Amino acid sequence: MRVIAGTARSMPLRCIEGMDTRPTTDRIKETLFNMLQSEIPGSRFLDLFAGSGAIGIEALSRGAEYAAFAENNKKAYECVLENLAFTKLEERSRVFFMDALGALRVLEGEAPFDLIFLDPPYGKGMEKEVVAYLKDSSLADEYTTIILETDLKEDVSWIAGYGFTIRKEKRYKTNRHLFIERMRETND
Repeated sequence: MRVIAGTARSMPLRCIEGMDTRPTTDRIKETLFNMLQSEIPGSRFLDLFAGSGAIGIEALSRGAEYAAFAENNKKAYECVLENLAFTKLEERSRVFFMDALGALRVLEGEAPFDLIFLDPPYGKGMEKEVVAYLKDSSLADEYTTIILETDLKEDVSWIAGYGFTIRKEKRYKTNRHLFIERMRETND
C-alpha cells in the first residue's frame, strides 16, 4: 500500500496485520481520488474508521488543507500516527483514538468538512449511526460530500430517511463508493 499522488507520492504506508481492518486497494483508491480530484485542494477532509489512515493521507498529499482521522483500534491508531509522521503530513492533521461518533462529538461546532469518508465494518449498521448524527451536525452542510464504502449487497435505502441523497455510485467487484449529499430544499 502506498500514496498514489501528490507531495507524498509513492511513499509506502504501513497497515496492521490481521483481519481487524480492510485496507482500500491502491487501484480503488486511485479511482476514488480521480473522481474527487477537483474537490480535494484546500479541502477539510474527515476520515472515519480510518484504519491505516491511507485515505486521509492521500487527501493531504493531494492538497487537502486539513484532515481529521478517527480510529478506535489501538494498533490501527498507532499506524495512522506512524504513517502521518513518515509522510510528514502530521502538522495538517488531527487523529482521534476513539470511535467515529466520539470523534464527531469532539469536533462538533467546528467548521463543516468538505469531504467525509466512511469505511465502517460491513454489516454492523455503524454507517447509519454516523449519517444520523451528521443530519443535524455543524460538521456537514449542503456543500459536504459524504463518501460511504459498503459491500455491494448492503441495503442503503435508509439514506433518504436521514435527509441525504445519493449523488453518484461507483461499483467495484465486491464493494462500492456512494457519494452522498444533503437533499436540497425546493421552492415550489
